[in-house]
Amino acid sequence: MTEQEIKDLVTRQRKYFRTGATLPVGTRLAALRRLYAAISENEKDIHDAIRKDLGKSNFESYMCETGLVLEEISYMLKNTGRLAREKGVRTPLAQFHSRSYQKPSPYGVVLIMSPWNYPFMLTLSPLVDALAAGNTAVVKPSAYSPHTSEVIRRILTQCFPTHYVSVVTGGRAENTCLLREHFDYIFFTGSQAVGKEVMRNAAEHLTPVTLELGGKSPCIVDHTANIRLAAKRIVFGKYLNCGQTCVAPDYVYCHRAVKDRLVKEIQKQIQKQYGRQPLNNPDYGKIINEKHFDRLLGLMDENKLVYGGKADRKSLRIEPAVLDNVTFSDPVMQEEIFGPIMPILVFDHLDEVIHKVNAMPHPLALYIFTSDKKAAAKVLSRCGFGGGCVNDTIIHLATTEMGFGGFGESGMGAYHGKTGFDTFTHYKSIVDKKTWIDLPMRYQPYRKICEKMVRFFLK
Repeated sequence: MTEQEIKDLVTRQRKYFRTGATLPVGTRLAALRRLYAAISENEKDIHDAIRKDLGKSNFESYMCETGLVLEEISYMLKNTGRLAREKGVRTPLAQFHSRSYQKPSPYGVVLIMSPWNYPFMLTLSPLVDALAAGNTAVVKPSAYSPHTSEVIRRILTQCFPTHYVSVVTGGRAENTCLLREHFDYIFFTGSQAVGKEVMRNAAEHLTPVTLELGGKSPCIVDHTANIRLAAKRIVFGKYLNCGQTCVAPDYVYCHRAVKDRLVKEIQKQIQKQYGRQPLNNPDYGKIINEKHFDRLLGLMDENKLVYGGKADRKSLRIEPAVLDNVTFSDPVMQEEIFGPIMPILVFDHLDEVIHKVNAMPHPLALYIFTSDKKAAAKVLSRCGFGGGCVNDTIIHLATTEMGFGGFGESGMGAYHGKTGFDTFTHYKSIVDKKTWIDLPMRYQPYRKICEKMVRFFLK
């Protein structure tokens, strides 16, 4: 799509939004029902596309992509009417007699830019929230997952006219053209480097943004943890989607006293969950492209590799790998891994962990495995991070009842459920003042009695 075509598209959407056509709750619910039906009808095509792009099994695609989108739509179908209502608030006595309320209002034309690692879910979930809030949307899926992007384009084109929801495919040129346009809100999921570029461009128009980024999310295992269960859940979270998950445990930070036991249990769990030959497991995914495949191979230190790590360039697969005796100065600890490589580091005291985690850029997620409630509370209260789990990984993002988002270097803003509705909504604060009475104390000329009245009302 050319720059002029993109400009015309944004203009058409803004014109349509200003007609007020997207404001009625009935219109929003009808849009969501069409989308739900289209996803259900095209589930096989969606899963086939995801398999072509990332090698995911149908089960994993439903569990982590289509199922979560359908759940988000179901939440909005049940709750949009309630969320879109005006909300009355208390009026101070000084404003007698008035009604004060907040009016939820959509921003207008929003841009949703999504990544390749969960290409369907991370495109459609924010779109669901944007539509529920009453916006129009331009959707830009990743060029790195072309099969899924094409299915998304086809489904959304069937469901909506382009002046309501439109899909722009392509790569950097299209991204650049889109970011030059004046949107009313931008929702971006991806890398920190591109997130900074999004924010720079948004600043030109003072456009508000949500940035869902990433970072090196720690997984802390203390000496009181249930080691067998911890290993099982860490292996699930780390190697899901071949480690290409923004909230995957990036590294395991383990108490020295239980480290050797944990390493053995992790190896057992890899074999149980993926088999002794993961490269032959049809349900084990692949790395998105050769560029990332080579980057990951460069992060594996053969001297510290204690399990797995075999690679097949033809299929772009890398076995679940475990690195032991890793330090924070090793290459694998200098960037977000975003692949099936698990570095294991050790600590002696919990305060050491808190100090180190806080000295690094704020991660998107943090996980702690412990049987000590005080230890968990200490880490959760003193470390800065987006969200996380106690004695599990990943699952905190799979609920519509809590917002999901980053903090500091891992992003800003959040979505899912009510939080997602709020993200794409501006709440207008309004006072409806009655005309049958008009208190004189605020008007000049000011008098002593008026000053006393003001002091009384504003205490």
